[in-house]
Amino acid sequence: MSDASRPPARPEPPGRVPAPPAARFPPPTAPRTATRAQRTSLVVGFAAVLLFSLWLFQGILTPFVLAAVVAYFLDPLATRLTRIGVRRSLAAFLLIFLLMAFTLAAVLLLYPLILAQIGVLVQRLPAYISGVGTLLRHGLERLEEALGPDMVDQRLRDLAINQAATMLSWLGTAATRLIGGGFALFQVFTLVVVVPVVAFYLLRDWQVMLGRVESWLPRRNASVLRQLAKDTDRVLSAWLRGQLLCCAALGIFYAIALQVVGLELGLTIGLMAGILTFIPYVGSLTGFAAAVLLAMGQFGTWNEVLMVVGVFVVGQTIEGYVIYPYLLGDRVELHAVWVIFALFAGGVAFGFLGVLLAVPMAAALGVVARYWLRRYLESPLYLDPPRTGT
Repeated sequence: MSDASRPPARPEPPGRVPAPPAARFPPPTAPRTATRAQRTSLVVGFAAVLLFSLWLFQGILTPFVLAAVVAYFLDPLATRLTRIGVRRSLAAFLLIFLLMAFTLAAVLLLYPLILAQIGVLVQRLPAYISGVGTLLRHGLERLEEALGPDMVDQRLRDLAINQAATMLSWLGTAATRLIGGGFALFQVFTLVVVVPVVAFYLLRDWQVMLGRVESWLPRRNASVLRQLAKDTDRVLSAWLRGQLLCCAALGIFYAIALQVVGLELGLTIGLMAGILTFIPYVGSLTGFAAAVLLAMGQFGTWNEVLMVVGVFVVGQTIEGYVIYPYLLGDRVELHAVWVIFALFAGGVAFGFLGVLLAVPMAAALGVVARYWLRRYLESPLYLDPPRTGT
């Protein structure tokens, strides 16, 4: 409509204030440089909110953290499937379904066997304790003959026998509770239903979520934070891959080898040692001690006990000279002591949730520590020449 054809504007009645123009947002101001206090407040505030959230919601976060671990571990496979033309949602569904089917099959196959072996342990525990006492008594008597009564006396023999019997009795009770309680967790609704569902949605939208988080990074430090995240992912994925290979390979080897040498509870001890290999050295030492005690109680002779010892020596050789050097090389940059400390610290702070978060946090802290160490070695604080003169 042209200006000529428009009707004339109606005059405002006398005494009436004209309406103000439509409110508009002020134009964006020029970007400002954040101060050091603002950056520090952002980092401290984010860390405080994260720790407070973990403390407040630790009772319900376990299935979600487990789902995130599953999604993180399966993301490379889902990405490969999408590259060959499979839709991301279908790839996520197939991977979660296959994982659940494998887990269910393993539980259905192994659970009855392990329960049967636990029944054997409970039934024969008094005989095992008696066999361990007899074997230790004979060994200490020979040691007394060789070293003399001043080194080995009757009280030492009784103490060693009683302590071995106590350890074996505790082992039987702990194994019964662990197997019953641990496998009962798989019947809990949150682990059977919530974890697969949450893992599916996380795996389907994993790349989208990473892109969204990356877009929120401060522009000033985005490149550094992105590189730290890549280094953390490299270290964490290599460690998880290495531990998974170790757990699976050593668990299968110990279970088969201990069954071959005739240990009645070899399947349970071998699988337990393989699973606990997730904690460096703890799995092998625990499985070794349990297998030796049970072999002493079952066989009653040192020859079979030495065969059990040989099984664990071979297992440690496979782990130290085959799995890590040839399958992983130098990609695992998490020291065993640091991992053990992180697992125990996480368990003390947040229970099982802390154990799940311990290794990712340890990997991230290790990467950040190495970054700041490089910065320090390149800074004047380190390169400043020493003072000369008096």
